[in-house]
Amino acid sequence: MSSLARNTPAARLKDALDRVLAASALVVFSPVLAADALWILLETGRPVLFAHPRVGKNGRPFRMYKFRTMVQDAVELNRQLKLTDDPYGFVPDDPRITRSGRFLRRTSLDELPQLFNVVRGEMSLVGPRADIVEQVANYSESDRRRLAVKPGITGWAQVNGRDSIPWPKRFELDAWYVDNWTFWLDWKIVGMTVRQLFGERPEPIVDEMNIERSASKAQQP
Repeated sequence: MSSLARNTPAARLKDALDRVLAASALVVFSPVLAADALWILLETGRPVLFAHPRVGKNGRPFRMYKFRTMVQDAVELNRQLKLTDDPYGFVPDDPRITRSGRFLRRTSLDELPQLFNVVRGEMSLVGPRADIVEQVANYSESDRRRLAVKPGITGWAQVNGRDSIPWPKRFELDAWYVDNWTFWLDWKIVGMTVRQLFGERPEPIVDEMNIERSASKAQQP
C-alpha cells in the first residue's frame, strides 16, 4: 500500500495543507465565485450549484459541488434527445450546456466550488477525479485502486488527457499516481493544470466502457 493510502505523517501533512490552501483559495477567489454564481442565476435561474453524489476515499459517498453548467433536468433531456447512451455523459457541442456553462467548463471555473469539499475533508486538491455512484458500482477489483485515496479537483489523469482518454487508461493513470505519490508530483500536476487552463479543453470521447458495463448489469437476472 502506498504512503498516501496509509495514514502516514506525509499523508496527514498533505491533508492539512489541502485544507489550509483550499480555505485560502476560497477567500482569494470569492469575487470570482460570486460573479460566476450571479451569471448563472441571471441566465438560467436556480440552482446555481450542482451537488451530485460521488464516491470518495475507501468508497465513502459524498456530495461534490460544481457550478451548474447545463440546463435543469439535463439527464431527462438526454433521454428525450438521445444524445448519448451514457445518461451522465456529454458530447461535443452538447446543446444542454448553457452559454455561461461553456465558459466555465473551458476555463475550469466550474470546479471552484469543490474547494468547499476540500475544506470539509472529502476531497484533496490533487487526486483521482471522483466518479459517480452508479459507475463505481460496476468497478472491478483493480479499478477500485483509485479509491484508496481522496479524490482531487485535478489529478494525473486530468493533466494527461482528461475526458479525451478512455476509462481503462484513466484507471491506469490513477493507479500509477496512488503508487508513486510525492509532494513533488502534486506540485507538478498543479503546474500542468495551470498551464492547461489557457489551452483548449480536449474533446470528450464516448464512454463505451461504462455504457457496456451498465447494459451488462441491467441484463443480469
